[in-house]
Amino acid sequence: MHQEARLLNLVFRRSGHIITMNMKVIGIIVAALVIILIAFYMNSSNGTPTTPAGTPESTATPSPAANGLQVQDVVVGTGTEAKAGDTVSVHYTGTLENGTKFDSSVDRGQPFRFPLGAGMVIQGWDLGVAGMKEGGKRHLVIPASLAYGAASPSPLIPANSTLVFDVELIKVERAN
Repeated sequence: MHQEARLLNLVFRRSGHIITMNMKVIGIIVAALVIILIAFYMNSSNGTPTTPAGTPESTATPSPAANGLQVQDVVVGTGTEAKAGDTVSVHYTGTLENGTKFDSSVDRGQPFRFPLGAGMVIQGWDLGVAGMKEGGKRHLVIPASLAYGAASPSPLIPANSTLVFDVELIKVERAN
């Protein structure tokens, strides 16, 4: 009986040692996996989001730099900001690149009113006036692709002309 107890005690000691060793090995493996996963995540993200295969590309309006529209705030307004759906009143002077004036609401003494983003004016205006604030003045250089293109509306504007506008936002009327 004494021999069996001694043998049993030896087995328990050894199995305890085996269990302790197994716990250490498992801890090391788990720590290594965590480090590998963190390293993989940091390398794969590189600070840019990934897009799964088959995801359609964005249909958002291209930025002004991408579509050729040049926008320069001459005076930043302090009033209400113009957004798509609002009706805006502006004063403007339109010229060709060579400085030849072809239209001006200032000369007529009557602001021009239109619904922003509704396609009622050339695309360069919808894009270029959006984001202006009341009281602001903006200089727009609009490529033909965002103006009239080959279909000139007037003999004063040659086909495929880049148009230059100085625009002052007078009033923003919020959409209901």
